[in-house]
Order: sequence, then C-alpha cells, then structure tokens
Amino acid sequence: MKFLHSMIRVLDLDASLHFYCNLLGLKQTRRKDSENGRFSLVFLATDDLPDTPAIELTYNLDETDPYSDGRNFGHLAYQVDDIYAFCQNLQDNGVTILRPPRDGYMAFVKCPDGISIEILQKGDRLEVCEPWASMQNTGSW
Repeated sequence: MKFLHSMIRVLDLDASLHFYCNLLGLKQTRRKDSENGRFSLVFLATDDLPDTPAIELTYNLDETDPYSDGRNFGHLAYQVDDIYAFCQNLQDNGVTILRPPRDGYMAFVKCPDGISIEILQKGDRLEVCEPWASMQNTGSW
C-alpha cells in the first residue's frame, strides 16, 4: 500500500492556491474541472514526480457555507530548509504564525480554510533566536 493524497474542501480556490502554491511552494500536478458536476479538483505536491504524495483541493462551485472546523482533519506537515526564513515569508504575506518556531524546529499556521499546517525544520534544529524565541502562541493550531 502507498499513500496517494489527502483531500481538503476549500471555499475560495484562488485564495487556497495562493496559500499552497505561492506561500508554501507546492506545485499543481493535475487538475480536473467539471462544469456539469459543479466542482474542480486540483492536486498539489512538492514536486511532479509520479509517486509524490499530494493534497487534493476540492472546490464545489455551489458551496457558500464554511465547512466544519478544519482541526477535525488534523494537519498537513511539510519540511523546510530554513524554518525562520519560511515563517518570516508567511508572516510578511499576512499569514498568522499560530505556533512560532521558538525551538528552531516546529511551527504551525492555518490555510485560508482553517486546516492546520505543521512546518518542520529539515535536519537539526536551528539555533533559538528572536523574534521567534519569545513569541507567544496565537489561537488554536
């Protein structure tokens, strides 16, 4: 058995694509738009290799009510080369760092639809530094 993808329902496909592609750095690997079925499926991954696990953004064209709390899903986790630079870029682009990388290793943010995203430092923890070291948690993650 191998892991293929996780599906997330989104209300604003453009906002979600901006978050996952422009801010997190995922790439769109395939897309299916069904006007008659009134939905779009967009698959995103860290690269376009055939065996790379993906997330599937499901956009139902007629849905206007928010989906239930994304924390029921759990979280997605991604590893990055420099957690401080990565979190700074997210923050500079209006994303709230809910659990700052105080330990130089782990942070949490949420996508526009409330799904928790865990950001993990690749390799060893970075040296603890400000402003992250003294930054408090915000909200839930």
